[in-house]
Amino acid sequence: MFDIGLNITSSQFAKDRDEVISRAHAAGVNGLLFTGTNLHESAQAQQLAQRYERCWSTAGVHPHDSSQWDDASAQQLRELARQPEVVAIGECGLDFNRNFSTPEAQERAFSAQLAIAAELGMPVFMHCRDAHARFLALLDPWLDKLPGAVLHCFTGTEEEARDCLARGLYLGITGWVCDERRGLALRELLSIIPAEKLLLETDAPYLLPRDLSPKPASRRNEPCYLPHILERVAAWRGEDARWLEQVTDANAARLFFSRPVAA
Repeated sequence: MFDIGLNITSSQFAKDRDEVISRAHAAGVNGLLFTGTNLHESAQAQQLAQRYERCWSTAGVHPHDSSQWDDASAQQLRELARQPEVVAIGECGLDFNRNFSTPEAQERAFSAQLAIAAELGMPVFMHCRDAHARFLALLDPWLDKLPGAVLHCFTGTEEEARDCLARGLYLGITGWVCDERRGLALRELLSIIPAEKLLLETDAPYLLPRDLSPKPASRRNEPCYLPHILERVAAWRGEDARWLEQVTDANAARLFFSRPVAA
């Protein structure tokens, strides 16, 4: 199994990162992608990926941190992206729900990161919340210049899912789908996602699956719970979990590891 979204730099993992990674590997999660959400944490994620086996990272600036983006950021990101552990640009995109950075700053940073990904021939690891139309408008001109793209932690509508799939995007599904309160709509549209466009993630330490049994003592999510997400998604899609594991692992390999090394 490959967890495409783990926020290993979170302070919630500060005291026991080694144990978290060990538990994930013991649970059969043999690939982990550490999410970079700003330049500082992207550098931390790269260093941690270097430290652990079968771990890689992304490098980018999250929409919440887009107000920090400037010309120097672009050069720092290029340098970081050339490290062998870094396999995607991101987390980048738009989040008009909270607007911790202005929409204008978000759009500037997103467009700049799409350009860098195209320049370096790297896939993008993206975020979109309450910004679907503008997100696609900014993304569309770059799609034929990018080797691939995933919209991580997808929680949108069926129409939004179809828009993304029509553009060849991968969709990342988290434990949100296990939430009997908020995840039912996402559960209903699982069947429209072609298996070859599906990726799985925990987004740990966030989005602990609510249907774990027995319930963990802590509300912190961990990558060792990815097998539970796989089992549930496979059941709701009417597919064999071992088959779906093989397919989603192949998807992750195709998206993140099938590009030439950047010059």
